[in-house]
Amino acid sequence: MSFTEKINNDIKQAMLAKDKETLAALRDIKSKLLLEATSGSGNEVSEETAMKICMKLHKQRVETYDLYIAQGREDLAADELFQAKVIEAYLPKQLTAEEILEEVKLAIETTGATSPQEMGKVMGILQAKLAGKADGKLIAQFVKEELAK
Repeated sequence: MSFTEKINNDIKQAMLAKDKETLAALRDIKSKLLLEATSGSGNEVSEETAMKICMKLHKQRVETYDLYIAQGREDLAADELFQAKVIEAYLPKQLTAEEILEEVKLAIETTGATSPQEMGKVMGILQAKLAGKADGKLIAQFVKEELAK
């Protein structure tokens, strides 16, 4: 079953269950997938592209949640947090900080990087390897720390 089919089936289930909050999050994913499918050269969105779209939507929800909390709008923040959790269910399992640090050390050892100027080499390897499994900012932070030692 493709990612798009899974989303469509889950939309049907949410409609039958009359779960409006989940339905809103799933429809947002579906609309972004349809936009991507119609804007690109093909009609089918790859699994990798779908994951990137979901990651972007999840990140937007979390940032909006943080913004609402900072402004004291807990009512709106709760909706954003719920939708972020719905979208998170479609993302691959995120690595822990320890697992990311282990991958960073391995990549530094592999490339032979010794100074912060060589961060690009290390990041290139890690972004390809950890795509969808870890936040890029967190990876970059660990790489900077390890190369500064």
